Amino acid sequence: MTQNLQESAFLKACRREPAPYTPIWLMRQAGRYMEVYRKIRQRYTMLETVNQPELAAEVTLQPIEAFPLDAAIIFSDILPPLVGMGLDLEFVKQVGPKIHNPARTEEDIKALQVRPPEETMAGTLDAIKIVVRELASRNIPLIGFAGAPFTLASYAVEGGGSKTYINTKTLMFKRPDLWHELMEKLTQVQADYLIAQAEAGASALQVFDSWVGAALNEEAFKKYVKPYNKKLIEKIRSAGKPIIHFCKGTGLYIHEVADCGGDVLGVDWHQDLGQTWETVGDGFGVQGNLDPALLLAPWEELKIHVDRILDQAAGRPGHIFNLGHGLFPTTDEDQVRRLVDYVHEKTQRS
Repeated sequence: MTQNLQESAFLKACRREPAPYTPIWLMRQAGRYMEVYRKIRQRYTMLETVNQPELAAEVTLQPIEAFPLDAAIIFSDILPPLVGMGLDLEFVKQVGPKIHNPARTEEDIKALQVRPPEETMAGTLDAIKIVVRELASRNIPLIGFAGAPFTLASYAVEGGGSKTYINTKTLMFKRPDLWHELMEKLTQVQADYLIAQAEAGASALQVFDSWVGAALNEEAFKKYVKPYNKKLIEKIRSAGKPIIHFCKGTGLYIHEVADCGGDVLGVDWHQDLGQTWETVGDGFGVQGNLDPALLLAPWEELKIHVDRILDQAAGRPGHIFNLGHGLFPTTDEDQVRRLVDYVHEKTQRS
């Protein structure tokens, strides 16, 4: 990593150092709301796009070409590592991800493999190398990412998305021995994968626990999830990169999420960013936390909420402006551009 890259606003914020302005990037900034992306997806499936390095690199760079964002995030998905473990994943149009052989029994879980990411995720690792070369002259860091063990476990057990997580929770409560075996395997797979992304050139690493807050209360989080998020973060510390830990829907027990570690805590839009920062303390940066649906509102309405978040952050070092979850497909590209420009202009420091 070059010295200039280390001085980028995004990496300064990750280290809670004063930056010339509040950096901004957006979850799902590469994807369906962009016309150039939709043209690619007319020709290739999701997995084809992820697994072909040149395509994944092109998609990663599309929003960087379009908007003055402060970080890129590698185009991939949290679920492909499950394929390397032996699960049959398909992205079904208008439905979402489908796993045709979910892992629900002792035999299923014991059969799951822990293989090197260089074998199972080579396309993404190669895409990172391509993107890092392309970004070098622009002084823009690249974020690598992976799903947290619980979120991957929920997909692996349910066979797709869920509203109740009943199969996942049945396994967790009825066969805790199998649950812990599954989580140990996922923790190792994801730690190896994140470290490999850092070695390929990613400047920061984000852990996404997208569904834990929807599924579990504080007690269950502490017993069945927290030990593995903590272990994952401890393992990837060896990569020497800033770590962003995002657990959606966990505002009621954000102190437990903070106790897992990381450098920056992702905050969803259900939480007050200022109060959250007071709760976890100044030892963390905070990323967030605009409701992505507000990008569908008129600019004057959106601006009110952007100002509110910036007021809550109060110019403290360590704030990374982002959404509370990913961009919606119906988001207007001009609205994204206006948001990015406004955050930069509003927070410019002399």
